[in-house]
Amino acid sequence: MTQQTPKFNTDEHDWHSAEYVDAWIARDVTREERPGTLQEMLALAPFAKDAKIRVLDVGGGNGQVTEAVLKAFPNAQVTLQDYSELMLERAAKRFEKYGDQVTYVLSDLFDPKWTASVKGPFDMAVSGIAIHNLREMEPISAVYDGVRTLLKPGGVFLNCDHFAGCGGIELHVAALKRVGYSKAEAVKDAKPGISAAYK
Repeated sequence: MTQQTPKFNTDEHDWHSAEYVDAWIARDVTREERPGTLQEMLALAPFAKDAKIRVLDVGGGNGQVTEAVLKAFPNAQVTLQDYSELMLERAAKRFEKYGDQVTYVLSDLFDPKWTASVKGPFDMAVSGIAIHNLREMEPISAVYDGVRTLLKPGGVFLNCDHFAGCGGIELHVAALKRVGYSKAEAVKDAKPGISAAYK
């Protein structure tokens, strides 16, 4: 894993505390809405179930979204990016049986160089309840743009997030369009919501 000095706001979450990370994971796996929402999001992917696609999981944490991707697309190669080394360690243990089908990258979404660390291009990028943690639209839009540069032509970015706490989903769709996606849409305006953007 590539080590970088994090700039992430830890006022709400302490992703560098093993006790906090383990408690967060234990709570997160009990969220009943998560599996259904992720299935709904991944159903938007324009790929056959047996497709050998490269997928980037942005802010993937311990791998909730990566697990859903591997269930939906068993031949996918997934790169799981996160800011927390502890989360990536938990993810690596979780996906040990997948060998090099899942790779892990430690990088900070506030750092513009994060895109180089994940070694694109990708057929699809996904994110689940992560990017809103950047709090402000300027860094969030920069991440949206960074993801766009990592997608292959025709690639898709599917994002399930708490848009309501960051200006609402329509603001995020507008940001996706502004940074250059050929199409962006609010698929589900709820908590969490789902957006889809196409290169």
